Amino acid sequence: MDREFFLKTNRIGFSKWVKNDLELAKLLWGNPAVTRYICANGTFSKNDIINRMNTEILNESLYQVQYWPIFELETNDLIGCCGLRPYKTDEYEVGFHLRPEFWGQGYATESANAVIEYAFTVLKAKKLFAGHNPNNSKSRKLLNKLGFIYIGDEFYEPTGLYHPSYELENRISYV
Repeated sequence: MDREFFLKTNRIGFSKWVKNDLELAKLLWGNPAVTRYICANGTFSKNDIINRMNTEILNESLYQVQYWPIFELETNDLIGCCGLRPYKTDEYEVGFHLRPEFWGQGYATESANAVIEYAFTVLKAKKLFAGHNPNNSKSRKLLNKLGFIYIGDEFYEPTGLYHPSYELENRISYV
């Protein structure tokens, strides 16, 4: 299936979730290695996957953001998702979920940097928020590498845990 990409990096194309993407959503959120840190029992049911995809589609229609599906440009393979969701006024939450076969290859950093730039330049966000499961040290390292500053722990209902939370301020002036 040929996808349209609204944003590209050297290796990644950003698309948008649409109703007929259920098989792609299952490929991503149906993998327990992907979901182990994002929900309490570590796995998504088929309904959870459908609800997650529908939430992303709704966020796009209401706020023009979602955790966009990302694809390897060379192969058109689904890498995972990376994007934004509404958090507070003029502030978005950044998140990413990658399929295990794409871990450790710089895709999370590359996609997150593109999303950060998009949020600050296109959406004119004042701040970005991010959090991670306290057991996910790789996400902590990545957020620090991206320049996020730890601001405390925030309760995250889907896991029932307090997640370390971070902010990144927009340092671009729009005068």
